[in-house]
Amino acid sequence: MRLRFLLKPGWLAATLAVIVFAVACYTLLAPWQFRRHAERKATNDAITSSFSATPVPLPEVLGSSRNAQWRLVSATGSYLPDGEALARLRTVEGAPAFEVLTPFRLTDGRIVLVNRGYLRPVAGTRVPEYPAAPAGEVRLTARLRADETDPRARPAFSDASTDGHRQVYAINSATVGRAAGLTVEPGYLQLERGSPGVLGPLPLPELDAGPFLSYALQWLAFGTMALLALGYFTWREARPGGALAAPRPSAPQRTRRKSVAELVAEEEARERTARRPHSERSS
Repeated sequence: MRLRFLLKPGWLAATLAVIVFAVACYTLLAPWQFRRHAERKATNDAITSSFSATPVPLPEVLGSSRNAQWRLVSATGSYLPDGEALARLRTVEGAPAFEVLTPFRLTDGRIVLVNRGYLRPVAGTRVPEYPAAPAGEVRLTARLRADETDPRARPAFSDASTDGHRQVYAINSATVGRAAGLTVEPGYLQLERGSPGVLGPLPLPELDAGPFLSYALQWLAFGTMALLALGYFTWREARPGGALAAPRPSAPQRTRRKSVAELVAEEEARERTARRPHSERSS
């Protein structure tokens, strides 16, 4: 077996590319899809269990929104409409929407952010007229959600294009709180249908597992196939006659020596041809 071809630059480059691809499949791409599958499963389980759960008082789970996503809670207090903001550039059920975010003061004095639901824009991008939050003390039923993050950390703003409405790019309690001059607890409440102040109730995510698990298995299969292919071609090239083998010089063909009888016959034929008349040879 010959292994010197393993040191050829082209073979080294191909081997490195295959190894990098396989490592990426095993350590980055497949784990990423496994994580997305686990997150989707956790969300589905939380939503499913909340259908039959009794709403728990918000103070019992406040501050644990990331660990209690979609938990059904009840809260008593009053809206603070002066701190209201609209989440812009949203999509609800495949259509553009604004989402109305209003601070809510609990009876113990703490303030939480409430997502009252969605509005459809009018005339393209303008905010429509919508009912104000009810005044006085009310009791809400909502789902606990974690804050969103704006990668660019843009603050709330209000200008002529927003018709005087304060707007934000992400549903984030700290962003709305800074704009309103309020200290708002992390996370927010997504109102359920029938709660005081609800507008267009936001739909729940679809409870399907998604393609993430199959994608993860595919990446593992791709990485394995790449390594197996590398091993196969290495084995094939190591055998005699591989595609990278240097061509062997062809052996010179030996000229067969003619016998005396053959030489005499050829000579007689040449003499007979020479004795023929020219006209007979040309006919």
